[in-house]
Amino acid sequence: MSLDDVSSVARHYQQGLRLARQGAFFEAHEEFELAWRACAAPERDFFQGLVHVVVSAYQRGRGKPVAAESQRQKALRRLGPYAPAHRGLDVGLLLARLEAAEADPREHLVERDPQPPV
Repeated sequence: MSLDDVSSVARHYQQGLRLARQGAFFEAHEEFELAWRACAAPERDFFQGLVHVVVSAYQRGRGKPVAAESQRQKALRRLGPYAPAHRGLDVGLLLARLEAAEADPREHLVERDPQPPV
């Protein structure tokens, strides 16, 4: 992976978090997907998990509870191995909120301790 790929991953990740916090879930999904496509193999499930989180919220907002639940379950499976934290994101807190089936994850997409990527 080149340095351009590393900086691209970080840029798309940060942009995805920003958009998700604003409730722009569809746009956040696009950014997390770009990060997923550019990242190294060990982080693919992390970014795919974030895609599932925001798609779940997007579907819930569209009144699609079955689709939202399917995405929520996928997010739980993919993000679990990254708890308690990854890339500064409090994955443990996000998982707890997903397990409680909260409809709006914006306040939980918060970096706990910024750390450099692996």
